[in-house]
Amino acid sequence: MSYAIPSLTRVSAAERGLTIADFLVPVRVGERVSPRSRDLGLVLAGVALMILGSRISVSLSGTPVPFTLQTLAVLIVGGSLGLRRGAISVGLFVALGVVGLPVFAESRGGFQVILGTNGGYLVGFIVAGALVGRLAELGWDRHIGGSVGMNLLGSVTIYLVGVPWLAVVLGVSPLKAVELGVVPFLVGDAVKLLVAAGAFPAAWWVVGRRPSDR
Repeated sequence: MSYAIPSLTRVSAAERGLTIADFLVPVRVGERVSPRSRDLGLVLAGVALMILGSRISVSLSGTPVPFTLQTLAVLIVGGSLGLRRGAISVGLFVALGVVGLPVFAESRGGFQVILGTNGGYLVGFIVAGALVGRLAELGWDRHIGGSVGMNLLGSVTIYLVGVPWLAVVLGVSPLKAVELGVVPFLVGDAVKLLVAAGAFPAAWWVVGRRPSDR
């Protein structure tokens, strides 16, 4: 007896690989620049959004990990740009911080940040950006159910990398790391997840109903 494995793809083969960012660049602009220049512009816009998200930072008592909007920015960047561009954009953001630019939360930068309590979350950003980007290419972001699932998987991925890293750096048990690195952020991350999950279907709805100039 054989069992069929459900496909992850939610769009036709012709639409596979397209993300919302491909429809946000006006045709008149896209026709004047090369695809590489367009992609570079989108990647840099993603980096700028993540830097902006890191600027909104709140230190919480009882945990060394600050609350920021970086997670929301990563989900939006990954889902908007797709696997390759999303991973490059998030990776470039992390690289800028590693070389010393103050792009991380609390205006921090430098390799020591990666070695510290927040390092795992930053590495998790790259993995999550790529994962969410790939799912968006498969069409998960076009309807609210798939968008919730896509962004939930991205958020969980960040925790899966960040929490064990936190445990090692602090020398605490996995349970204590969850207490410090997950519990204080559950409500805020749930709100960020819902914002990101709602933004993608809403953007596709707008694109589908605006006058076409393509």
